[in-house]
Amino acid sequence: MLDCVNIEKRYGGKFAVNGVSVRIEDAHIYGLLGPNGSGKSTWMKMAAGLIVPDDGQMTLDGVKIGAETKRHIAYMPTEGCFYSYMKIKDVGRYYQDFFDDFDAQQFEKLIADMDLEMNMKVRNLSSGMMAKLKIAVTLSRKAELYLLDEPIGGVDPAAREYILRTIIGNYNPDAAVLISTHLIADVEPVLDDVIFIDRGHIALTASVDYIREEKGKSVDALFREVFRC
Repeated sequence: MLDCVNIEKRYGGKFAVNGVSVRIEDAHIYGLLGPNGSGKSTWMKMAAGLIVPDDGQMTLDGVKIGAETKRHIAYMPTEGCFYSYMKIKDVGRYYQDFFDDFDAQQFEKLIADMDLEMNMKVRNLSSGMMAKLKIAVTLSRKAELYLLDEPIGGVDPAAREYILRTIIGNYNPDAAVLISTHLIADVEPVLDDVIFIDRGHIALTASVDYIREEKGKSVDALFREVFRC
C-alpha cells in the first residue's frame, strides 16, 4: 500500500519530518499520534501529494506519490477547504467534478445522517457541522487510502463519538485509514495500529493488540508515558 522510506521535510533549515520510514497496509485503521507540532500534518500532506519531500521516497502501490496517486487517496485537511459562499450541495458537486470515485448518493446519505441539509451555506456552519461536512465529502470517495487530519479536533465529545462511528461505518473496508490526532483516548477504540511521531521522528509503531497484551497498557497510557504527558 503506502510505503515511506527515509522521508525528510525541512522548513527554513529545520526538520518538520526527519527520516520517517513506515508502511501502511490495506484494511487497517492507523492512528498517527503525537503532540501538536510533531510533524503529523506535514507527513500527511506529503502522502496526499500536496507537498514534496526534500529527501526519501514515498509510493502508493509502487507508484511515486504525485498526480497519479491523488486519484486513489482521499485527504481531509485540518483547515477549511470550501468557499464560504457555497451551499453543501455545491460542495458535493465540486467534489464530483474533481474525483471520478465520488459517490453522490453516498454523499447525500451521509449529509442526511449527520443532520445537515443540502441548502445550508458553508459560512453558516459551526465547527462541528464543518467537521461533519469534511468527513462526508471524504468518505463519499471510493479511495484506497483515507488520510484524516485531526477529524475530531475542535468539536465537542458527543460530536467526536458520532464522527468516529461515521468513519467506521462508511469507509471502503478494503482501504487503509490513517487518522492523525492528539486526542488518543477518543480514537483508541477504532484503531488497529498506531504510529507515534515526535519532533519529526517515528517514536514507536505497533498494533493496538500488542500494546494491550504485551505492554499491559492502553494506547493512551503508553502515549502519556512516551511523551511524558
